[in-house]
Amino acid sequence: MTDTTTFDWRPFLLRWSAEWADSLPDDETRSEADEAARQARWLGFPAASEERIAAMEERLGHRMPPSYREFLRVSDGWRHAGGFVWLLAGTTDARWHDNESQLAEMFEEYLDDDSEAEERREADLWRRGLQLDVESDITHVLMDPEDVDEDGEWAVYTWSSWRAAPPERHASFGAFMRDMHREFHRLRARPSEGEPVFANDTTRELDALVEEARLQALRGGWERAQEALDKAKEYGRPQAAGLGDQIRRLLGQTYMVYFDDLVTDPRYAPELLPPLVAEHAAHSYRDDSTLTFHLRGADEDLVALAYATLEQIRNGTYRYTASGPFGEAVERARELARWGDTDGAWRTLREALPLWEPLGAHHLAPLGWVADPLLGPLLTPERGRELLSTPRGGQEGTAATPTAGLDLDGLAWLADPDPGDNRSSYRFVLVEGVEPEDVPRRLADGDVTALNEPMTLDEARYRWLHNRTEFSSYDDKARVAVGRAGTGWSFAFDGDPGPFGGDRFVSPAAAASAGTRAVVVWSGLRTWRGEPFFHLSVARDGAEQYAFTYEDGEVRTSGEIPRALDPSLFFGGPEAGAERERSLLEAVTGEFRVRLPRHALEKGRLHTFTTRSWTRPPRDTETYAVIRMNGAPHERGRRLNGGAARTTDVEPTVGDRPNSR
Repeated sequence: MTDTTTFDWRPFLLRWSAEWADSLPDDETRSEADEAARQARWLGFPAASEERIAAMEERLGHRMPPSYREFLRVSDGWRHAGGFVWLLAGTTDARWHDNESQLAEMFEEYLDDDSEAEERREADLWRRGLQLDVESDITHVLMDPEDVDEDGEWAVYTWSSWRAAPPERHASFGAFMRDMHREFHRLRARPSEGEPVFANDTTRELDALVEEARLQALRGGWERAQEALDKAKEYGRPQAAGLGDQIRRLLGQTYMVYFDDLVTDPRYAPELLPPLVAEHAAHSYRDDSTLTFHLRGADEDLVALAYATLEQIRNGTYRYTASGPFGEAVERARELARWGDTDGAWRTLREALPLWEPLGAHHLAPLGWVADPLLGPLLTPERGRELLSTPRGGQEGTAATPTAGLDLDGLAWLADPDPGDNRSSYRFVLVEGVEPEDVPRRLADGDVTALNEPMTLDEARYRWLHNRTEFSSYDDKARVAVGRAGTGWSFAFDGDPGPFGGDRFVSPAAAASAGTRAVVVWSGLRTWRGEPFFHLSVARDGAEQYAFTYEDGEVRTSGEIPRALDPSLFFGGPEAGAERERSLLEAVTGEFRVRLPRHALEKGRLHTFTTRSWTRPPRDTETYAVIRMNGAPHERGRRLNGGAARTTDVEPTVGDRPNSR
């Protein structure tokens, strides 16, 4: 429902006219009509009488909508409606468009059997619309007699060929005129050289609104602040867009978020430039020609900083820093996040937020951290609202209610479907009393004990495949992420293992347990790669204590298995795969008091490394295949570890990725 039927047109039109007159340079060449309008401080015309309006309605065969009728009673037409309509129709000039522009055919070309009703209405608009533009910059203004609300208001549609967008809908003529007033303000908000300063009652009211919104946002009242900033942004007020974009980005929004007016300010660039560059990196596909499009007005130093930041983000080496106590909390949070404790990292940032210091008056919240490869994954829309609701920057307010953690205790979440339902099989190693950085020494080949920089599991898998030139059907090295698995435990997790090795499988538990205890789990109870299976093995001081494997509908056991993990409790009953898997994972959780961080594994970045193979070497009587990629030397018939190898050399086409499964 619109409020245009009670809109007071005269003061609105008088204010608009005065603002327009005051915005004109004294030495500007104008038409006689415009000069007369400037001197009269009136963009309108004499009011239309009821008789003129009635005659118009009889000519057109329709009663005009309420807001247009009320407008005509104040001014029978209008000059400079926004920046691109120079003359708007009154009672004499309004006429049915009747496809005069021949745009109906153009819009109809895009219609097909799947076109929506709205698209069809847009195409037919050019045949039925009432044309209000008389003189314009290739801009059409049409009222639609078939798009009517409960108050009798007709929607108004505007379209310009140079805007390359569908027609813009305005709920009524009154709404259209208010939008054109805002457009006028946006175009005048940044006067060119020689033009008078654009200051009037409207701009002063809006600038005061922006300042109050800024303080309100720092006090935690981001919702009301955003509403006020969005209103000021529609009028083009400086800093309104940049302030509002800070709120939007922390809510997880990136579309049309450019931090206008602020990102090119050297004071704010360290915080606002990284999120903007990170969004470019995520969608540019290495085409950096548009990187500086939203940095217009930036000096050479800032452009250089943008490209340097882009390189860091692409290399995964960008590191967010801040000053003071909040900066110290950032470092603690990064340390927690890189070992998987994303909930702890978020609590660390949140608790230090009241101590955060803005870089200037128009800095609403810390933002550079969302581009940090470790800290960025902490952000969710809920956490963004929590941050924005927290008083900061020296302002007082009501403390925000903490959001719930994203990680549940234990392992049972692994039985839940992941996005895309791709986690049908996984495996992990748990090591007690060992720090995560020490896990590679127990599971990797030879002296390869260094961890890769933090990355997602998908990135780790791609890099591993990208750098390999040889693949063996007997090789089953795991690309694992490492972190802390609760108090006193570390983990190595592989979320996309190959097929279970059966009699070739060798549990890494014994090797991982030197001087301590280690647990290995490999689950494929929901796998689509053959029959379901599950393996558990536990070792201490380099020797396996017990294990069981469910495969081909049978269970093989060794050692003395604790009652809580007895496979007879889980296999042989009617439970479905997910139910059985959940029960098993809950039992492992209870026996060892361990956990795996879901958010870090699914959304975050963790250190990774490649383990030694989880399968034994081939025997003399066993054959296997080796595939070498991209011009590897021909070594047909080479024997590895006593087995007979069949070697195939492959030259993949561009885009091919070897399959190690």
